[in-house]
Amino acid sequence: MTQTHASRPVDTSPLGAQHPRLLALINKAREQTTASPLALGLVYPCDALAMSAAAEIKRNGIARPVLIGPRDAIARAAQAANINLAGFECVEPASSEPAAAAAHAVHLAKTGALASLMKGSLHTDELMSAVVHRETGLRTGKRISHAFVFDLPRYHKLLALADCVVNIAPDLKTKHDVLGNAVALMEKLGVTAPKVAIVSAVESVNPAIPATLDAQALVQAATEGSWPGVQVEGPFGFDNAFSADAARIKGIESQVAGDADLMVMPDLNAGNMLYKSFVYVGGGECAGLVLGTKVPIVLTSRADSLTSRLASVALAVLFASTH
Repeated sequence: MTQTHASRPVDTSPLGAQHPRLLALINKAREQTTASPLALGLVYPCDALAMSAAAEIKRNGIARPVLIGPRDAIARAAQAANINLAGFECVEPASSEPAAAAAHAVHLAKTGALASLMKGSLHTDELMSAVVHRETGLRTGKRISHAFVFDLPRYHKLLALADCVVNIAPDLKTKHDVLGNAVALMEKLGVTAPKVAIVSAVESVNPAIPATLDAQALVQAATEGSWPGVQVEGPFGFDNAFSADAARIKGIESQVAGDADLMVMPDLNAGNMLYKSFVYVGGGECAGLVLGTKVPIVLTSRADSLTSRLASVALAVLFASTH
């Protein structure tokens, strides 16, 4: 679940100016929580970057950040970021170790004191180990998965990708949950009849390519009512999922091609490479969430832009407020 990122250019434009659909998500979350911002547990915010994110979340009025970790380390991080801690709620666990902060944050989320969690300066595995703990964690009956929501310059609406972060080589049952988790997110964002493209290397069913068989099975599950109101088609190659023209050239008749709200990827290799291509080659920006847990979880990277961080928190707020 650990992500690696290449350096990206610094975005000096006004927040959201290049990605208006993500800005709309941020504004929607702000408007929805004006009276009573939801509590966001920022887990182990012990560096300047994490504290800067906390300050921006608070300043933008998207959520109420609750800082969870050793107070001394948080204070040093705040000082490094030139941030006044006076306006923040801090919760100090029994130990100064990152794992203790993760366990305490998960406990607070499980008891309803926090509506969502966000990774601070601890490692992803340290947070997720507490999240997936079978006795004290935040598991539900569904498989835990991740979804990105992209604002792409060359696409006409928000586009979700799942799963690019958590599940390495998902089997059919896991893909069923990955699809269901992501569809639930799209519906919370107001997409009433999501169109889902199941992506593979090719657009025809080939027994030598297991992902195409999974696609066929997921389409059949949708036909049998697994996701009412959701249109699921596949397998698609990425080209004909993304472009209606590419689909027409190949003789594919589809109401999803070129108009998908969600693409379900065959495995983590394909998903992770596509999401990074969207960002670094395609000029896109994204918000992302861990789903299938009792509260939504924001996994940040040091390479994430401010827009991406705020939009991810907005996504968590919008999901949690109707959860």
